[in-house]
Amino acid sequence: MFRRLPPPDQRRPCALTIGNFDGVHRGHQALVRGLVSEARLYGLISCVLTFEPHPREFFATGTTEPVRIANLRDKLEALAALEVDRVCVAHFNQSLAATPAAEFVSEVLVNGLHARRLLIGDDFRFGARRSGNFSLLRELGPDLGMEVNAMPTVSEQGKRISSSLVRQALGAADFKRVSHLLGRPYRLSGRVIHGRRLGRDLGFPTLNLRFPHGRPALCGVFVVLVHGIAQGSEPLPGVASLGTRPAVEVDGRHLLEVHLLDWSGDAYGKLVRVEFLHKLRDEEHFDSFAELSRKIAADEKAAREFFDACR
Repeated sequence: MFRRLPPPDQRRPCALTIGNFDGVHRGHQALVRGLVSEARLYGLISCVLTFEPHPREFFATGTTEPVRIANLRDKLEALAALEVDRVCVAHFNQSLAATPAAEFVSEVLVNGLHARRLLIGDDFRFGARRSGNFSLLRELGPDLGMEVNAMPTVSEQGKRISSSLVRQALGAADFKRVSHLLGRPYRLSGRVIHGRRLGRDLGFPTLNLRFPHGRPALCGVFVVLVHGIAQGSEPLPGVASLGTRPAVEVDGRHLLEVHLLDWSGDAYGKLVRVEFLHKLRDEEHFDSFAELSRKIAADEKAAREFFDACR
């Protein structure tokens, strides 16, 4: 994985695809699998070019951040599972946003990445003012030694499988639908960090994980399973709060807090994955810590009842 274009001595002819790949859903997976197959057929490396921050976040105005399905770590892991040889993460900034479409093709795709074959969604737009499209790529490609092909849209029951569809399902907390669209359970990963220890003071110690970029596509209180606490162990049941903690902060950063139901110990620094199973409620403001503590106890009880019903 490169946080920029590969250095000149590591640039190799590649089959390339480009996109934000938020969530790496089944439509993305079909595109990437096609890319890997094409790369192997023509003796090229397979390469994915993606962006950080997400262009929607870069161009956002006002106080509302666009929602994001996954963080960068989760996206990279999902792409690695598809056996991509190389992922390049381009820093999306004003310079890149202002690059003319034709210059982006020649300088970034051809000279910077040595793209020889480009497999792209037929709705892909790029370059300053989103002026570049599939037709321009097909026009420029032959003179630059790059063959350009479109990947057909992946649809199901007349609906295109898209990141927007996944976000809608997450907003409705329809985790069965989300898992179907992703082809895997919905999880968020992160390193356990030190928090304010408020949960411990209330009698409900939590694991704290930052959501580092954008705004998560769901918020509230959830029943979860936590993977990675102990190597090789079964996932642990818990109840999680994802959001800005209006009960204790004003304009707080997005934080994922997980109270494990039947475990205690030191997990600081561990990389864990939180799998979402069921939504209990929305975030709330409470007038006192006593009221908050009672609500957390009710959430824990509801989570235990959920797991008991699943046995």
